[in-house]
Amino acid sequence: MTGNSAQHSSALNRERRQRELSALGDGQAIDVLVIGGGITGAGVALDAASRGLRTVLVEKRDLAFGTSRWSSKLVHGGLRYLASGGVGIAHESAVERDILLTRTAPHLTRALPQVVPLLPNVGAAQKLLVRTGFLAGDVLRRTAGTSASVLPRSRRVAAAEALRYAPTVRRNGLRGGLIAWDGQLVDDARLVVAIARTAAAHGAAVLTRVEATDVTGTAATLTDRLTGETLTVTARSVINATGVWADQVDPSIELRPSRGTHLVFDAAAFGGLSASLTVPIPGSTSRFVFAFPAAHNRVYLGLTDEEAPGPVPDVPHATDAEIDFLLDTVNTVLREPLTRNDIRGTFAGLRPLLRTGADSTADISREHAVLTSPTGVITVVGGKLTTYRKMAEDTVDAAIAHSKLPAAVCRTRDLPLVGAVSGAARDRIQAPTRLIERYGSEAPTILALAAENPDLATPVAPGIDVTAAEFTFAVNYEGALDPDDLLDRRTRIGLVPADRTAATPTAEAQFSTTSH
Repeated sequence: MTGNSAQHSSALNRERRQRELSALGDGQAIDVLVIGGGITGAGVALDAASRGLRTVLVEKRDLAFGTSRWSSKLVHGGLRYLASGGVGIAHESAVERDILLTRTAPHLTRALPQVVPLLPNVGAAQKLLVRTGFLAGDVLRRTAGTSASVLPRSRRVAAAEALRYAPTVRRNGLRGGLIAWDGQLVDDARLVVAIARTAAAHGAAVLTRVEATDVTGTAATLTDRLTGETLTVTARSVINATGVWADQVDPSIELRPSRGTHLVFDAAAFGGLSASLTVPIPGSTSRFVFAFPAAHNRVYLGLTDEEAPGPVPDVPHATDAEIDFLLDTVNTVLREPLTRNDIRGTFAGLRPLLRTGADSTADISREHAVLTSPTGVITVVGGKLTTYRKMAEDTVDAAIAHSKLPAAVCRTRDLPLVGAVSGAARDRIQAPTRLIERYGSEAPTILALAAENPDLATPVAPGIDVTAAEFTFAVNYEGALDPDDLLDRRTRIGLVPADRTAATPTAEAQFSTTSH
């Protein structure tokens, strides 16, 4: 392997997984057992391990397998929550956004302008609401301590500038636009992997393809889904961070999931979009759909909020009604309407909302809850991706109090994730921008792998901006155990079925030898 000692301490791969499973079988003592490898579980594992607690995370499938990879890939400042009076969660979101943008993950995040085009269908009242909301967002930004050099102030722009941000907006009747700034993730699944690797660097065992059953507040049966072998482990505290599956681990809670759906387009369909094109939903004062530039020369269009009762699927799917709703809404501002023929892919995720008396899932609070079940299992549910770190801190605090664990204070507010780099140090990295955005300070390792083996310098398929070296890195350092991990989570090639098909042979080739 190529890399420095820090990389090796954070490296997740098949060999480390086997070594750490064997240590568990030998009766290794555990302070905290975390069940679930999404953004929340990975955050909990990092928080616990960085406080000096002996931590094990188990995940039935892969890191970021569930809701964590289906988000809008945005780092929200909480503006939407102000509209419903949620001042506390709005401020918390703004604070956590600042931490991600400036301290923990500057390589995976960036400032993103949001533009609301002022067309005839936006009346004076709605324009005033949007402008007022954006000004409130400026206040949130300042109270969170975020500099205007990180997220600029909101403002009104002329029609020409609005069109530079969003070239396919209708020109006829365009009276300019309103601009505000928020945070964007390069990719949500990559954030989860970075958090999990940082936890591993602090001594946590991160074990994917390991299922936990018979879970109590101090024990669980673990099954290695690759071999079928089982073992029983005991822990001083057991934390359920399984998201929309949380009620399967802890039947004492009741969830009311809602589905959020996105459509995937080629960037060309939006003509060089460089902002989040934010479109008011007709008849609503506080809801919008938005189209925004994404990795791999794509644009994502979202977001719905629909009830999702019944059994939780492994992979949720967009409905025809949601697809029509998103197209119809965005087409209210476009010169040339988009059709189903323009859609390259879709993705949908389920929000793990705690059941309340609210009539609509859109009205259920996005605040997280940390609950202790009758068996002593500590469950964390609700919340959102942006506030994962605070959710983890509250959860570990609860575990420490409940189980009287000897632990240091929380460190994650100022703990950079693996690869974190910004400013002048980022500018000094000799690597293509797309690699720095995905891997930060580890980007040179990708280039070194390609230099050692020129075959790895080639794209995984024609027209796709991922090289075979990135797949190799994912196997050696990021815990990828099969082609699906590579296509659907370490990269997001799989969001477009045609691209997935084209890249599958290269992904399969990573596992056709025993060299890894």
